[in-house]
Amino acid sequence: MNFAFLHKYASLMHFYRLSHTLTPWLAAATLALFAWGLVGGLLLAPTDYQQGDSFRIMYVHVPAAWMSMFVYVTMAVAGGVALIWKLKLAEIVSRACAPLGASFTFLALVTGSIWGKPMWGTWWVWDARLTSELILLFLYLGVIALHGALDDRRAGARAGAVLALIGVVNIPIIHFSVEWWSTLHQGATVSKFSKPSIHIDMLIPLLVMISAFQCYFAWSLLVRVRSEILDYDRNASWVRELGRAQEAGR
Repeated sequence: MNFAFLHKYASLMHFYRLSHTLTPWLAAATLALFAWGLVGGLLLAPTDYQQGDSFRIMYVHVPAAWMSMFVYVTMAVAGGVALIWKLKLAEIVSRACAPLGASFTFLALVTGSIWGKPMWGTWWVWDARLTSELILLFLYLGVIALHGALDDRRAGARAGAVLALIGVVNIPIIHFSVEWWSTLHQGATVSKFSKPSIHIDMLIPLLVMISAFQCYFAWSLLVRVRSEILDYDRNASWVRELGRAQEAGR
């Protein structure tokens, strides 16, 4: 297999240019998918026979919870690549993932509490899934703190990557908590594609919203990575040329 393409875009300059091309398309896809998913979930999906209209918070809660784990794995993988191969781009991606993942996790916890109040009669219970999701938020905050605690940016990236890799053990705990322990959360619904435990008219908007959250993450990540690249490579000739070109275009 020819890895020349991958080596090329591991360069900060080439990745910056690629991200500049992809960002508008991801922004458009994000807006279109959010519009489709929110209309389908909030207006067109039928009312749940048990939960009434309160179930509709699912269209924010479930994608946010799924993304909280997905972003963490992405951050940990990027951190591992940075530790092994010393790639600046991997360090930047891992660093840029942390605030986004923390935001998704916080959103999942808040919307879960709002959903749980009418369903369970309480805002919070210390069941396995809620507790492990809260631990995930603390892991994100720990990674963010390590990135900012050291004056040497690359040393901070290495410390954050180590914590991220250690914390990966929490991801299967979150995912399988409803099977391993007695919790208030219901079991899998969307992932059982052969016979999902959700009506198709409810499922389609949910899948669209998950796609919207994924596109939003990719869009936001590229924007953050581009900003980090300019800061990392601020003394490089290509960054100075880019700055001169932008000044000339004003």
